[in-house]
Formats: sequence, structure tokens, C-alpha cells
Amino acid sequence: MAQKCEVCGKSTAVGNTVTHRGKAKYLGGVGTKVTGISRRTFKPNLQRVRVTTANGTHKTVRLCTQCLRSGAVVKRVRQTPFKLTTGETSAKS
Repeated sequence: MAQKCEVCGKSTAVGNTVTHRGKAKYLGGVGTKVTGISRRTFKPNLQRVRVTTANGTHKTVRLCTQCLRSGAVVKRVRQTPFKLTTGETSAKS
């Protein structure tokens, strides 16, 4: 299964990992040399989140953290918190 964000479509990207040897010139060395280049993958930071869809149903989706933080989806609210009405508070006092 390909790792993909269901909102923005961000998926796995590929790049290189570069290995160096030596000490940098500005630190007093003779310079660094590249000793190896190999392929690597960059995977998105996906989270499973229960969200509320447009028609009011709840659904589990895989989102990248960027979409989650930006507010691209509405997280499911389990229950509204308990609130006292003004009539009950005045009756006690």
C-alpha cells in the first residue's frame, strides 16, 4: 500500500544520501570529499485520524501532519462538554 495523504496527496519522495570524509577548510582541514552516494526515501508523516465529513458522518483517514495542523479537515468531536444553565446556578445560591 502506497503511503499517501488522502487530502493533499503527499506521498513518498526519493533523493540521495551523501557521505563525506575529511575536515572542512574553514575548520582548518584540507576539504571534504564525497565517498558515497546512495538512494533513500522521504516518507510523509502520516497519522490516522477520525474526521467529520461534509455530510456529518465520521470516517478514519490517513493525513499528513501538515494538513492536520493547517485545519484542512475537521476532527471528530465525541461529545459536547457538560454545561450548567443559568437557571440552575441561580437556584443554588
